[in-house]
Amino acid sequence: MHMKHKSVDCISTFSTDEAEIAVNIGGVKLVLYGDVLNRYPESRLAELINCSTLNYDIIYSLCDDYDPGKREFYFDRDPDAFRCIIDVYYFGEIHIKRGICPICFIKEMEFWKIDQSYLDECCKSDLTEKEEELAEIANKVKLILDDLDVVPSVNRSARYQKFLWKLMEKPESSLPARIIAIASFLFVLVSSLVMCVGTIPEVQMEDDEGDLVEHPTLEAIETACIGWFTVEYLLRFMSSPNKLHFFLSFMNIIDFMAIMPFYVVLTLTYLGTAMMDLAKVQQAVQALRIMRIARIFKLARHSSGLQTLTYALKRSFKELGLLLMYMGIGIFVFSALGYTLEQSHPETLFSSIPQSFWWAIITMTTVGYGDIYPKTTLGKCNAAISFLCGVIAIALPIHPIINNFVIFYNKQRLLETAAKHELELMELQSSEDSMVKATRKSGALGALESSMRTSRSDNSIPLIEESTRTLKSKKYCSETESF
Repeated sequence: MHMKHKSVDCISTFSTDEAEIAVNIGGVKLVLYGDVLNRYPESRLAELINCSTLNYDIIYSLCDDYDPGKREFYFDRDPDAFRCIIDVYYFGEIHIKRGICPICFIKEMEFWKIDQSYLDECCKSDLTEKEEELAEIANKVKLILDDLDVVPSVNRSARYQKFLWKLMEKPESSLPARIIAIASFLFVLVSSLVMCVGTIPEVQMEDDEGDLVEHPTLEAIETACIGWFTVEYLLRFMSSPNKLHFFLSFMNIIDFMAIMPFYVVLTLTYLGTAMMDLAKVQQAVQALRIMRIARIFKLARHSSGLQTLTYALKRSFKELGLLLMYMGIGIFVFSALGYTLEQSHPETLFSSIPQSFWWAIITMTTVGYGDIYPKTTLGKCNAAISFLCGVIAIALPIHPIINNFVIFYNKQRLLETAAKHELELMELQSSEDSMVKATRKSGALGALESSMRTSRSDNSIPLIEESTRTLKSKKYCSETESF
């Protein structure tokens, strides 16, 4: 790079449309004309070509260096990105070429003072997707930094609350947390197994009135499991940083529904007889016991695969909606045809169109119980067509749903890898800053700090800068604690 000169010689034709300037973008030389650059007068190049001929301060504020002898302006920028940006002066829009990071390209547009509205629509969609991915990476980085827990909490109660939250919610944070997660998983399995075994007549016992009831041993195991679930839920609620968000979370609602029937049954059993008939109490108890099946969904809390499948199904609502709409139309059409075609047979099983819905459902879903079936030739042809249409309808959305699952699973793995990579870069950056401070204290290599700052000035990601500052503060706190 050339050093700055204070020569009076400069370009005397900057303020005219016939002026031309030579620019050097990262080693690539270009000649640009004033009539083209002045189409966007607020851009950096237009300001450069219209600046005062003797005002070197403005010139050096707009470019990295200037050679008066060659009349050439130097910019330490990406030449590939500049080739895309220069298109706005000629075509009025910008298209990001393949291989250029959209986030870095936006920084280039900000440097050249080009508004983002000139981006092509396809590039805007790619930019939005990249920003969402970057936000997810930033959130993962913040979660990892929070798990490091180097900075001590403000007070003892906050420190205990954070420790308890990590113990109950983050199995990967420590060995005790992993043990608690495994124990919770086993309690869910045991509770579900007890619920199933308790319905076997050979295992049940007769009460004083001769009715079959659950075995006392199974009831004791069920009580112990509910006690564990209750303590776990209360500890997680007490340690939650956001109580309202915790209470409204879907998985926490499932946990509450798995616990609540047990205590409602106890209340109805010991207090309900005084307010209502015993038969009604028993019916309510049986209905609430069915709600115990909700606890099987607690397994999703400890399985990343089930969570990924849930997110993939959420992203496949459009395909599932099309399937349900197609199946609904087919069920209505084929049930109406089946009822009409079977009316001529004296022993028809199609008594009405609503009753024919059941036949259409089990036929199109390839279940075929055989309780309702056509007896006429045309009715059998209608059944064959409905069967084939059902097979096609079910097979069509399978590939998009599986594809969404694979894409989301691979994306989560890539995001985790990217988050770890960002942490490594942040640690390297913090170590470089420590080295710069050490050299500054020793009074040697003063230019090292400016060169590092220049090399990183355009590579920082705004969404992760806060996480970088957090890592630096944590490292600083750990160093001060060591002193």
